[in-house]
Amino acid sequence: MLKDKKIAVLGAGHMAAALIGGMLKSKLTESKNITATRRSQEPLEELRRRFDIHATTDNKRAVRGANIVILTIKPQMAAAVLDEIAPVCDKKQLFVSVMAGIKTEFITARLRKPNPVVRAMPNTPAFVDEAATALAGGAHATEADLKTAESIFRAVGKVETLPENLLDAVTGLSGSGPVYIYMVIEALTDGGVKMGIPRATALRLAAQTVYGAAKLVLETGKHPAILKDEVTTPGGTAIAAVHELESKGLRTVLMDAVVTATKRSKELSELYG
Repeated sequence: MLKDKKIAVLGAGHMAAALIGGMLKSKLTESKNITATRRSQEPLEELRRRFDIHATTDNKRAVRGANIVILTIKPQMAAAVLDEIAPVCDKKQLFVSVMAGIKTEFITARLRKPNPVVRAMPNTPAFVDEAATALAGGAHATEADLKTAESIFRAVGKVETLPENLLDAVTGLSGSGPVYIYMVIEALTDGGVKMGIPRATALRLAAQTVYGAAKLVLETGKHPAILKDEVTTPGGTAIAAVHELESKGLRTVLMDAVVTATKRSKELSELYG
């Protein structure tokens, strides 16, 4: 799908590196077709050496002739970068944005052309090809544009397509979600240490437990409540622990975390885009 496409990746940081690595590893494209940009020369050079791609500090140079432009710049830089590249953009170029809170209509307005824009919200497990990404197409994006964007993000994990008005909620759920789970893993580890398990062992057990539980949900298709009931035997250890978690409000705390992060995403959208 991307074999003959020229791809510009603007603001090439960690997420950009994950996407470039995913595209190359899955053979969606070749390194010669990718040009990455970044203001800092040293990390840009490191990226060039790592993937054998083209690299430049000149955004306009990268965008000229590109078929796909992936925007991985910080939201607060969106207006300046889009204004910078607008004069050299072609209306047929597909823009794929991973900028949190920046709406597709803002990007189109800044480009001053009816470019197709697809907004994406991946998360950091993209670094190990296990991302959860949601996509939303802008006013000028076709089904083919969405398929193209989907192919990029499928190279680093799973993809869902949603209306754009739900992407702030996605940011609160899966975009910020790894942070919640890291804290769960850390807390489980500390619990194991408190009960006498060596920390390194406790960490491996906790992380594998979270990974295995998630895999069981995804592969069996069973509701988490059913899987929970399957291991909570009458009078057993699991139901005693469930009672403690319920009494301390675990569900409410996690739900509130998603709501709070969603609200913050909306605030950022109003601030920058």
